[in-house]
Amino acid sequence: MPGVNIARSEAKERSKHLSIESYQVKLDLTYGAEKFIAKSVVTFRCKTPGYNTFIDAVGKKIISATLNGSAVDISNYDGESLFISNLAEQNVLAIEIEGEYSKNGEGLQYSIDTEDGEAYLYSQGETAYIRRMYPCFDQPDLKATFELTAITPAHWQVISNSPLESKDASGAQATWKFLPTPRISTYITALIAGPYSYVSDLCEGEKRVELGIYCRKSLAQYLDPEDIFLITKEGFRYFENVFGLAYPFEKYDQIAVMDFNWGAMENSGAVTFREDLLVFRSKVTERMYAGRASTILHEMAHMWFGDMVTMSWWDDLWLNESFAEYASYLALVEGTRFTNGWAGFNAERKNWAYRQDQLSSTHPIVADMVDIEAVNANFDGITYAKGASVLQQLVAHVGRDNFILGLREYF
Repeated sequence: MPGVNIARSEAKERSKHLSIESYQVKLDLTYGAEKFIAKSVVTFRCKTPGYNTFIDAVGKKIISATLNGSAVDISNYDGESLFISNLAEQNVLAIEIEGEYSKNGEGLQYSIDTEDGEAYLYSQGETAYIRRMYPCFDQPDLKATFELTAITPAHWQVISNSPLESKDASGAQATWKFLPTPRISTYITALIAGPYSYVSDLCEGEKRVELGIYCRKSLAQYLDPEDIFLITKEGFRYFENVFGLAYPFEKYDQIAVMDFNWGAMENSGAVTFREDLLVFRSKVTERMYAGRASTILHEMAHMWFGDMVTMSWWDDLWLNESFAEYASYLALVEGTRFTNGWAGFNAERKNWAYRQDQLSSTHPIVADMVDIEAVNANFDGITYAKGASVLQQLVAHVGRDNFILGLREYF
């Protein structure tokens, strides 16, 4: 029975039959602090006409659902999945759902800044939480293009993966429409909304990329955008040179978000950060600046490895994270002022892996990810830092030039 904890076997069965073309997602965020309305229009092909399957849709209730213009039976909706039957070769599925805001950082999070009473929202889709924001086929190999639209209070800012196409403000509300994304996985789609303070800049690299840094208004006084932009631009120059390929998306925003239970998340073009990793409220040590730089570079490396090219299933989570970990320290040492970065990796990140490797919960670097619960149990020092150490050993074995050449051919 499919649900929030989707199994690898269920995902493989679904991807064997389906090919997703596009999503049109519209979110109405004007219903207060508890709920929102999300509508997905999914265009997709089915290789086996007549096939029955399910779409992931976590919410309070389904308002309406149609498949190729005909109503879908929603009586069996369980709050997690909607079953659809007798698919055609070409399909258009439209689902409108009443969603519930998250309070644990999974899905569409709603938080209140106690300093000014303002609401701040952000999405978190990894591993399989974006289904809590809009109905979708929520697995990494079923990529598609996405067009996101959001209706919000007029004084908010809204950030998504792609640049803004249009903003229509009318009275107390505004409608934000974003340009279509390239083909990406569901878990890296993003929507961040609220009265965010922001600064902007430009990166003139292989292509001209607009940069933005966002944080809630009460933190704006502490933001040091000059250093964040410096590391960001150095990272773009380094990765475009080493990877041999221009940045694969159209803009690059970095957002400090409230109540984030991760370090950062590599949503394409809209990276979210835990606030204390991006914004320092007091004087900090050089170690803290180096840590921020490595996090910025880790998420940036994912733009190529993870976002542009993506694992088919979460069995390769270790490679996704280990590569970003390895690449971030390589860029830190060779592309920024933090030339002693590998010493920091050995002292901190590798020791994190050593400690976790000594626990009874230790596991192989390559774990058997039978379902989402297994995946969520493996975001640890073994997956990140031990894996990065193995990649460092691989580079020493095959030679740096061969390794970089292989990367460029793969990209």
